[in-house]
Amino acid sequence: QVQLVESGGGLVRPGGSLRLSCAASGFAFEFSAMNWYRQAPGRERELVASITHTSQFLDYAPSVEGRFTISRDNARNTVYLQMNSLRPEDTAMYYCNVKDGGSYWGQGTQVTVSS
Repeated sequence: QVQLVESGGGLVRPGGSLRLSCAASGFAFEFSAMNWYRQAPGRERELVASITHTSQFLDYAPSVEGRFTISRDNARNTVYLQMNSLRPEDTAMYYCNVKDGGSYWGQGTQVTVSS
């Protein structure tokens, strides 16, 4: 079965950085586009970044463009989200997602940006 396990979240000061990881299993990772979403309290889940299976195409939400970088390692079945210049409004639960027949989600990792 599809499993997505996120890690790397935490508490960071404004302007700081974090690197999220998502370890994937149970599907053909090397042929699958991957996504990072986030959801802040009281708000809808939003797409943050996407990457195609060959990393040829990357896409970002306007709010994170230039600050976040999505990447993947197909040999390790892992997708990453490097987050720089973090802002308080980046505070949210971050989720890894793949659409493989259905839409699958990890359990999420909490990112809190606060001084």
